[in-house]
Amino acid sequence: MSKTIFKGSALLNPVPVVLITSSNKDSLCNVFTVGWVGIACTRPPMVSIAIRPERLSYEYIKATKNFVINIPTIDMAKKVDFCGVRSGRDINKIEAMDFTIEKSKKVSAPSLKECPINIECEIKQIIPLGSHDLFLAQILSSSVEENLIDKNGKIHFEKANLMCYSHGEYFPVFNKPLGKFGFSVQKKKSKK
Repeated sequence: MSKTIFKGSALLNPVPVVLITSSNKDSLCNVFTVGWVGIACTRPPMVSIAIRPERLSYEYIKATKNFVINIPTIDMAKKVDFCGVRSGRDINKIEAMDFTIEKSKKVSAPSLKECPINIECEIKQIIPLGSHDLFLAQILSSSVEENLIDKNGKIHFEKANLMCYSHGEYFPVFNKPLGKFGFSVQKKKSKK
């Protein structure tokens, strides 16, 4: 099949969609939606998020040097969208969406109780890129709902009913894997 060529553009899709919580030095809190987030390093554990400088959360995060990544479920899609299109300068989105904030373990930014996974992060570097700045942050602590963890300590993200964002739309994440890392080269077990 033939392909259409596009000039350089942000076509990497789908991507995770998360709610980022932050607070300023006066303990005012904000939440906003981010689709441009990803793991950047494993040792130390690092993430990257891209934020436009005009966002209120940009101001909060730059001042306090921390934030929390809250991973939402599919039943939160409308709230996730709202937090992405409304500004914290105009409305308290945490109150408007009836979110419950919880004190985080390692950072001043709060976590959202409604999200099954919360990842506390401390800024290590901010890199201006153009329309967005890249925030590189170290993961200091993660909280995962116990019902997602099996007796062997494995986290079952597939049970969390997570969602992703793809070119302007929200989609559920499938709950059945296509394979596990390394399955393409794994030796077949012999029958006894």
